[in-house]
Amino acid sequence: MGHLIHMRHWFSRKADNANASFECSSHSSVSGVPYFSKINERDGAGGWSPQATDRQPWMQLDLKDRMEVTAIATQGRYGSSDWVSGYLLLFSDTGRAWKQYREEDGRFVGNVNPNDVVHHKLSHSIRSRFLRFVPLDWNPSGWVGLRVEVYGCAYKSDVTDFDGRSSLLYRFNQKSMSTVKDVISLRFKSRQAEGVLLHGEGQRGDYITLELHRGRLALYLNLDDTRLRFSSGRVAVTLGSLLDDQHWHSVLIERFNKQVNFTVDSHTEHFRTKGEGVSLEVDYELSFGGIPLPGKPGTFLRKNFHGCIENLYYNGINVIDLAKRRKPQIYSGNVTFSCSEPQLVSTTFLSSSSSFLSLRATASSLGGFAVRFRFRTWNPDGLLLSTRLALEPQRLELQISNSRLRLTHHTSAQQKEEVSTGHRVNDGLWHSVSLSSRGLQKRFSDCVSGCPSVNVAGCVNPTLAFQGCMRLISVNSQPIDLNLLRQGRLGNYRELQFNTCGIHDRCLPNFCEHAGQCSQSWSTFYCDCSGTGYNGATCHNSIYEVSCEAYRLAGSSSGYFSIDPDGSGPLGPTKVYCNMTEDKVWTVVTHNSTDPIRVQGSTLQKPYIMKFNYSASPEQLIALVAGSEQCQQEVTYSCRKSRLFNTRDGTPLSWWVDQAGERRTYWGGFLPGVQQCSCSLEENCIDMNYFCNCDADTDSWANDTGVLSYKEHLPVSEIVIGDTNRTFSEALYRIGPLRCYGDTNPFFDSSSFYQESSYLHFPTLQTELSADLSFYFKTSAPSGVFLENLGLKDFIRLELSSPSVVTFSFDVGNGPVILAVKSHVPLNDRQWHYVRAERSVKEASLQVDQLPLRFLEAPSDGHLRLRLNSQLFVGGTAARQRGFLGCIRTLTINGVTVNLEERAKMTPGVSPGCPGHCSSSSSLCHNRGRCVEKNSGYVCDCSQSAYGGSSCTEEVSVSFDRESSVTYTFQEPFSVMQNRSSQASSWYRESSRARENMAFSFMTTQSPAMLLTVSTFSQQYIAVILARNGSLQIWYHLHVDRRPDVFSPRPSSLADGRLHRIRLHREGRYIYLQDMNLKYSLTSEAELISIKSLALGKVTGLEAVSEDVMWAGSKGFIGCLSSVQFNRVAPLKAALLNHGSSLVSIRGQLVESNCGLLADSAILHSQSGKEGLILLSINLLFYKDGCCFSQIGVVTTVVFITLCAVAVMTRFLYRHRQGRTDASVTEKEHRHNLETAYRRETAYQAEPAYRTELHLNNSSSLRNNREYYI
Repeated sequence: MGHLIHMRHWFSRKADNANASFECSSHSSVSGVPYFSKINERDGAGGWSPQATDRQPWMQLDLKDRMEVTAIATQGRYGSSDWVSGYLLLFSDTGRAWKQYREEDGRFVGNVNPNDVVHHKLSHSIRSRFLRFVPLDWNPSGWVGLRVEVYGCAYKSDVTDFDGRSSLLYRFNQKSMSTVKDVISLRFKSRQAEGVLLHGEGQRGDYITLELHRGRLALYLNLDDTRLRFSSGRVAVTLGSLLDDQHWHSVLIERFNKQVNFTVDSHTEHFRTKGEGVSLEVDYELSFGGIPLPGKPGTFLRKNFHGCIENLYYNGINVIDLAKRRKPQIYSGNVTFSCSEPQLVSTTFLSSSSSFLSLRATASSLGGFAVRFRFRTWNPDGLLLSTRLALEPQRLELQISNSRLRLTHHTSAQQKEEVSTGHRVNDGLWHSVSLSSRGLQKRFSDCVSGCPSVNVAGCVNPTLAFQGCMRLISVNSQPIDLNLLRQGRLGNYRELQFNTCGIHDRCLPNFCEHAGQCSQSWSTFYCDCSGTGYNGATCHNSIYEVSCEAYRLAGSSSGYFSIDPDGSGPLGPTKVYCNMTEDKVWTVVTHNSTDPIRVQGSTLQKPYIMKFNYSASPEQLIALVAGSEQCQQEVTYSCRKSRLFNTRDGTPLSWWVDQAGERRTYWGGFLPGVQQCSCSLEENCIDMNYFCNCDADTDSWANDTGVLSYKEHLPVSEIVIGDTNRTFSEALYRIGPLRCYGDTNPFFDSSSFYQESSYLHFPTLQTELSADLSFYFKTSAPSGVFLENLGLKDFIRLELSSPSVVTFSFDVGNGPVILAVKSHVPLNDRQWHYVRAERSVKEASLQVDQLPLRFLEAPSDGHLRLRLNSQLFVGGTAARQRGFLGCIRTLTINGVTVNLEERAKMTPGVSPGCPGHCSSSSSLCHNRGRCVEKNSGYVCDCSQSAYGGSSCTEEVSVSFDRESSVTYTFQEPFSVMQNRSSQASSWYRESSRARENMAFSFMTTQSPAMLLTVSTFSQQYIAVILARNGSLQIWYHLHVDRRPDVFSPRPSSLADGRLHRIRLHREGRYIYLQDMNLKYSLTSEAELISIKSLALGKVTGLEAVSEDVMWAGSKGFIGCLSSVQFNRVAPLKAALLNHGSSLVSIRGQLVESNCGLLADSAILHSQSGKEGLILLSINLLFYKDGCCFSQIGVVTTVVFITLCAVAVMTRFLYRHRQGRTDASVTEKEHRHNLETAYRRETAYQAEPAYRTELHLNNSSSLRNNREYYI
């Protein structure tokens, strides 16, 4: 902890005694001065207290010299009810310009009584002379009372001052210095945002440059790559931000060979250097503070550094110490060895709504007026200055508007003149403003940055008040002394913080995950997730499914999809082909060389080598293989006088390399380590004396095709062939794509909890900054804790707090936060219910089933990290109380599914698996269908699905003509239900977010056409149309006074008679088209207010819509619409099931059909035919090159294929005709079954908006599935 710094100097005001150790803003009495503010002090008033009228109280310590402070302690005022419960800590070298010490939120937790001492060990020490304690909160029943102590040790440093024209040169003893290891450390404080701190270069192309650029530190480092030396494309590694704040910052550069660690303050970047070499060769010298031009003293290539550097070490050499001792290897050009302190004092405007500064200045003797100041901010809008002119009602306003400066001259109440300048003035850098005018006389009052709450005539906030920092304010060439302003002698102010610039870079560190782009305002940050494949406040949630199996469960058919194997984990999404034509769903990953390749001329000494680059990264491939039940890869190897193994000693002559880089010599099957081919395993080699056909070494072509299926070795990353250099020796190989099926992520992994005191325990959650948790549960108990993880003070907990309420609670240091969702029906109904909770540094959310999402925004300056240290308890608590009784299934944490069943096997009171049909590993209900347990079986509740049938898999399709339309009128089914968060910490603010989910399929040859439109009572609308050229257009009109947002995902015509699927998800400002892998940004994130209706097909009487939308609506839709869903509404199903309902209006002729199913079948047949042709062409190529394919064989094959094609087409046409004959009967029976099921299961109907579709399944079809409840 270091030595105790004692503070026992007599107190006096600074004006009276220059050696004072204490200073304060005010004190309540003579006995309440800071001298009596040492820990455990009882003399005087027993501590410091300010006057009751003090608007910004503070107490300051002068340590007499720069010290390294490592800890602080506070205590309340002795014998009183006065203490400080929260405070800020500022530090300064001069006592004028202050900086706030920040760890997480910058606030320190103080005392809860006057006697106990609260210690804080600083995570990074403070090297400074002055410390200031600023009380923020205190005992509401008392007043501010403070006793303090600081701990640390003496700090010594070697300092040099650079004036912007000077530099230090460290010259080597030899011509050049070549190093494989470098360590460079220094501390600096800068007066400017630009400047070179360090530079060195060599003739062969090496260079190192450390430079301030726009307030950030950039490191350029290259090893002997001459191409980069003279190019403009040099790449810098950039760290830090706002480094021109005139406070000290530390830098450490560590390099070993090509590996570099670059640290600025507490942030470190690890990277590898450019270039081919491993050593840094610098000629003659290293320069500090600038880059001098050789042969021209005083001339520099780049802008020099202006500020101070201390403790500058290069590979253990103290450069500044050598310069102070005038050593010959140091050339010091116009530097001094003390740090000059500029008298630049800043003021922070804290609030965008209530901060203001009103100044009274003398008139200019020259007439007119002039105002100068400098500012820095992150906000794109804010009032900088407003002043009344002599001629009423004229006034001038200078404001930041859309990140530009705008000057407005109001000549009358209705007329004004404007001029704009600047670009991105809200970039956090200092900007200078000079405003002068002649001929415009002004009054004697300026409103700078905002207006008082008590209105000053003519001073109004056009948007927001300025929130940021200002300095060097002058009016009519007279500098403004802010100390006089603080004393109330110069003007008036509110919500200002003097002598410090409180700007803070909220994008450092970057809390946007998965390469999301961070932007910020003064009080918060935002993440742009465009192109990342993720959404959410911090780009945490993947917009893609984890596997092809998950896409199938969501109702998709074969095609290319982006999957994210680790969900919200660090790995990004990858594009794969999902083959869903079989019972198994195959995930196919291709590589760069899938065509057959001929190899000749290779030897064991100079082998042929081919490396395979897959469409996924190695890390993604490992995750995909690990998450699959089975993987395989076909290796086709044809040979002529080309062996795989040496026939004498069995030495491999060819091999392949697995995912881990290990050499593998087996060519088929799943038995690694066995040097055999498939023919040996199947006992059908052409010569049984060998384990491979190719090892027979014959002059004719042979084939060793096999399927590799030991998944831990897959995929094949490289193939090596070494025996094709003999006469007539050659090989022909093809490595197929990686194919996997099944999910090892135990989607139906579950456990049953029978005792309230039982639980499963797992390692501590690693969820400091973000966490998402999801699971299914069913129970008959009224309450119980699903999971809990504790820390010293922090915690996270999910529980069923009452029969109809799920609660998500946590504490990260800002006080407990409780987020609750209340269901309109009991949740302890022995049916499965879904829960998903998420917490990030931006917000927390809770989702239960399809109920409205609840979320809270996190405080902008609160604690960020959730610090846990105990085990994760599932199904109970550490106290063995309030345990959960029931079943939990598919517990997923940050994209990883927890294996409950394995842990349950060894835990008393818990058993693996859950009773009931809906717990089985087979997916019983698809496409959002909900499995409902019954005593005699199970029921698929398809009410939340756009599909029908017993398993929610049957397309609900309707054929429209030009006059057809379906209109669904919305009503609020849960108008009496309020999902409010109770007992939430005041730090968190509850919010709502616009969300829409839309999915449908269509097939048409008409354009323009109206597919779907959603309208509200407030003239908002969403429209999905086909434009005149047949292209898809999506219209969002969320603000009546703005133009609608229009997106065209594909320019080509979709009116082509083929089936097209559209899946759209909107969250706030962003729209995701999932099947097309596209993302769009709206100009607003407004919600749809009071949705009126949803219409399919022809629409007339639309109000306040675009001409294109109105034209498409009048043309209607001719074709097939299938499986239409908007949020939880399926309008086509509602139209078919609810004849006569006031909610559904049908016009024109609607014919229920199976057009969606027929389109899928046609696509399936087309894809199957293409795959067959591809396989046939490969076989033809192999055997033709092998000279073993006779013309007779070709003719026979063609005839056989033709006959097969004719037979298939004949059968298809017959079945299609038979299907059309029975269509009307089938449709009537289907509709009757739906209505019968509805009457039977009315009790399960959750929303009266449309009838629930339920199909009862007989339990006799499910063997060994006994049903019981706990």
